[in-house]
Amino acid sequence: MLIFAKPNMAAARFIQLILPLRLEWEPFYKVPGDVSITIGDRVRVLFAGNFYTGVVSAVDGSPEISAEKIAFIEGKEETLPAISALEIEFWRQMAYYYLCTVGEVYKAAYPRMASQGSRLKLPQWTEPQDDITLSEEQADAFAKILPEKRPVLIHGVTGSGKTEVYLKLALQVLSEGKNVLFLVPEIALSLQLQERVMRHVGGALAYHSGLTPARRKQVASAVRNSPQYFILGTRSALFLPHRNLGLIIVDEEHDSSYKQDSPAPRYHARESAIMLAGIHGAKVVLGSATPSMESLYNAQIGRFARIVLPRPYHPGEKAFVEIIDISAERKKGGMAGNFSLKLLAHMKDVLEEGGKVLLLCSRRAYSPAVQCLECGFVPQCPRCNVSLALHRNPSRLVCHYCGHSEPFTGWCPQCGGELLPLGAGTQKIVDELIEYFPSARIARLDSDNAADEPEAIDEFAKGDIDILVGTQIVTKGFDFEGLRLVAVIEADNILAQQDFRADEKALQLMEQLRGRGGRRGEEALFVIQTRVPHHPVFALLESGAGSDVMLEERRLFCYPPFTRIIKITLRDRNAPRGAYMAAGLAGALSSHPLLQGMVVGPYSPQVSRIAGEDILEIRIMLPRDRRLQERKSAVSSAVNGFVSGKKYTGHVVIDVDPV
Repeated sequence: MLIFAKPNMAAARFIQLILPLRLEWEPFYKVPGDVSITIGDRVRVLFAGNFYTGVVSAVDGSPEISAEKIAFIEGKEETLPAISALEIEFWRQMAYYYLCTVGEVYKAAYPRMASQGSRLKLPQWTEPQDDITLSEEQADAFAKILPEKRPVLIHGVTGSGKTEVYLKLALQVLSEGKNVLFLVPEIALSLQLQERVMRHVGGALAYHSGLTPARRKQVASAVRNSPQYFILGTRSALFLPHRNLGLIIVDEEHDSSYKQDSPAPRYHARESAIMLAGIHGAKVVLGSATPSMESLYNAQIGRFARIVLPRPYHPGEKAFVEIIDISAERKKGGMAGNFSLKLLAHMKDVLEEGGKVLLLCSRRAYSPAVQCLECGFVPQCPRCNVSLALHRNPSRLVCHYCGHSEPFTGWCPQCGGELLPLGAGTQKIVDELIEYFPSARIARLDSDNAADEPEAIDEFAKGDIDILVGTQIVTKGFDFEGLRLVAVIEADNILAQQDFRADEKALQLMEQLRGRGGRRGEEALFVIQTRVPHHPVFALLESGAGSDVMLEERRLFCYPPFTRIIKITLRDRNAPRGAYMAAGLAGALSSHPLLQGMVVGPYSPQVSRIAGEDILEIRIMLPRDRRLQERKSAVSSAVNGFVSGKKYTGHVVIDVDPV
């Protein structure tokens, strides 16, 4: 880094900087006249008593304040690569759409400012062999996508061969000398897909949050400097220093993992990918067997082109659905623990025939709660208004929101009675399976053992594991050969959500789970255990008409995608102050001429206290019309004005398009 000991005041130039902070403006600084500086350079400055590395966003500007009040930069960061104009444009578009600041996007894109480290070299792109053979339906889809200027939604049933179409498109783009970004929702999915991509494309690079900072810098360096690249990554790969992008693929576009909840920018990778593609002039392909309502709506109004792959690639591929009423089974003695005897019999048959079994349990831990047998006491987290979950090995009570943990004695602290588990999590399901199938190889996959995720997925794919039990991760787009039985242990936990998207999410989850079985021409069985066998979601699952029905319901009730939602969350350790501020903010929003009649709340969410902070929410329902962005800007102005005027910084969060 270059330090300026005696800057030349007379010859100084003015620059503006993007700092990794929530600032509504880009501050001016001075640079000595003999120092070369351009847009995108990174410089070190002192701001509000702290040192930051900023990005030059403008040079030779005209500040409105006196030059004597403007500080000199501390120096130019010679070891850090410059930021491209395309990156800065992407940051600005994201900040504009998601009502945050450019500085917050910059911080997300470059979370750690350090030297690059060694470069990672890619092979020359003068591998790639187009050895992918498409079916007639796949070839037709490929031919329709090539000339299409709009984003393309591939709506293909599970096993229809969407990945082959993606890779065929990637090879075409690479042959034209352009680059490819392939997004997937989960790290484990990228690891399974990477081997497949490498067989056809060659030097694909993985990029996700599980990589070390040094490795992430290496990949970023390769993107900047290699002749060509193919990136396979999760949502954070959008922030790489892309250049000459020709294609962005968003696989499983419906998946909620594409949404960043915290911190800002609270972006969705699907919409952000479309922004990035527009900047680069790249083609966008979205794919899913269960498209989001937003994407189906965009196809309906002509914003997206929709291409349907209605049949599996391999003929005969199918997963039959069997719904088991566990209330009725329990009454007639047809249950053993959390398993119906019918499901256990199916599992026994599949295992004896050398097949695999995949089970979805929506809750991790041993049990989501415990209760006293004598007085009914349920241990709660002292910092959140949720029950403590029971974990085994070692036995502890744990809060899944703030991480609070305490030893589990097994006895009630109020009356001394015995504490018994309520419900079942993945740990308990595995314990029961070990009892029922002592010779089977059983593994568990959830966030408690996330470090073992790649190994478990690989072993299950190779047949080294017979039964895999997991939370929602197991429903992702994995391709498992020989998977003959998939099942939901208790579907009611998935259905009973306080969210207008509950049915959509449940249907997507079960359709995706069903799609894991019956691959490569095989037949499979999909078993659903439930206490509400006549729930409408199950009828939609079997009819295949779920998307059309739900989209019409959304239209009737004016829910997204026919409207847009902005969620405002207030958190405060002082509950009365939080309630007062929330009411005041709701009033300020409601009184704005552009927002009248569109503000709901404040109200308490289902979990209204986390980590000692009380939570209140305000929801703003915006019509999807020509004044949408104007109204979004009005929300931002009203919130920022209220927070600034009340000196309430750090308590209020704006989330555009929450999921």
